[in-house]
Amino acid sequence: MEKQEIIDYFSDISNENSVGVEMLLSTKSQDGVFKRLCSIEDNPISFMQLKQMFVLNGLHGFTSGFFYYYWTAKEVDRHPYDVTNVEGYDNEYKDISNITSLKQLKWGLYRLYIDSLLFFGDVNFGYSHLCKLHNENLHSYFDKKRYEIRERGEALDFEFIEKDDRYLISEMACKTYETNTDSTELLQLLISNYSAAIKQGRKRVSIKELLNGEFAKDDNKIQFEFATEDIKDDEVESESDIRNKYEAIAKKFISARSKALCNTDYYLSLINDLDVYVATSMRNKKDFIDMANNTERIFKDPKIKELHLRYFDPTISAAKCHEDKGLIECLMVKCAKALIYTAGEKESYGKDAEAAMALSSGKPVIFFCPNQSKWNFYANVHPLTKLVDFSTGVANGAIVAKNIQEVTNLLDRIFKNKMEYEVKQENGYFKLIEKTTNSVIRIQTNHKLLTQSFWNYYHNK
Repeated sequence: MEKQEIIDYFSDISNENSVGVEMLLSTKSQDGVFKRLCSIEDNPISFMQLKQMFVLNGLHGFTSGFFYYYWTAKEVDRHPYDVTNVEGYDNEYKDISNITSLKQLKWGLYRLYIDSLLFFGDVNFGYSHLCKLHNENLHSYFDKKRYEIRERGEALDFEFIEKDDRYLISEMACKTYETNTDSTELLQLLISNYSAAIKQGRKRVSIKELLNGEFAKDDNKIQFEFATEDIKDDEVESESDIRNKYEAIAKKFISARSKALCNTDYYLSLINDLDVYVATSMRNKKDFIDMANNTERIFKDPKIKELHLRYFDPTISAAKCHEDKGLIECLMVKCAKALIYTAGEKESYGKDAEAAMALSSGKPVIFFCPNQSKWNFYANVHPLTKLVDFSTGVANGAIVAKNIQEVTNLLDRIFKNKMEYEVKQENGYFKLIEKTTNSVIRIQTNHKLLTQSFWNYYHNK
């Protein structure tokens, strides 16, 4: 094998215009490295020889534990993702202690790139930290990055709310119905406009028409339309008809809200065990039903049902006031291990803020986008589907899924530590790709001033 063949083989993870690990097998590397690699298949490379190759190119040396961790596969099950699906893996790596092929050498380097981008945001920063660790320190470091879903037993059952009634737990329904029945603005509006209709000689009038009568106000029109969704097409022919229909909905509201408040207490009682937060915006009854169905389909899927994931279902939870609701949801986002963002026809500040909090905390965030144009927007256009983990500076990109099956597959991989990644590079700009959805979840820019300014801030801080 010739020098140029080796350079070409490693070109997807090499960059001659960079420094450190990235230029190790580029045209800028020492000739002695290529001379030794040309005979690798007849003469395997030892820990000491590879360490010398790194040092000859101006890199820190590494521990023997680092060498065996990355270039052998004796404990492949102790990693935060499936290393057996990393490019170049072979079962023979479990039984050898040297590097016997370029494929094996690349497999170890590829793993190093993935780990460095995932947890450090930069290949060379990752190497400079990991290369100093010994075997047990490495295992201890990565053990902490794994998700361990231990058997926690059954949690208390949540109060069941009929899907048709879940829209009544919303803030708009609460503002409408949570007052004395005889004095609510909605009821008084319906009665006033019915009286006006009677004076005009009309006997039967629909609730929808009464909402839009002469006493209607623009400032609460959307709220009242939402709160009367079940009866808007019904016609009334007396004031008692109006009261009966109103009171039937108010009774459902009282029941649904009581159960939703109880469910919120249950969520708070298991806050330290919350696995997944579901962020969404629901503007009408259909939104609530669709969200309830999607949540059920995701978490009752046979693939992840066995994990018994603790997840927040936004269609069965309410708070006593909107200020408490904000505090509760912030706490749940903070405590959850992952977040699902459900894209809709219209987005809202609330769920955007929740997704941003999770991304900037370094959590896996899945954007569920069944609409193709929304999927393309979040996957390929919007720059802020990639945020920065504020504590580490590591870029964290959303995983953009097209359908529920992709969402369940992702949850299965996340919580079983079976995620699969690939590294793509163009002129020193590295991207870490999640393979299920082809989403870019980490980036390392080749913008030198941006890199310097960015890491100067984080490392000096």
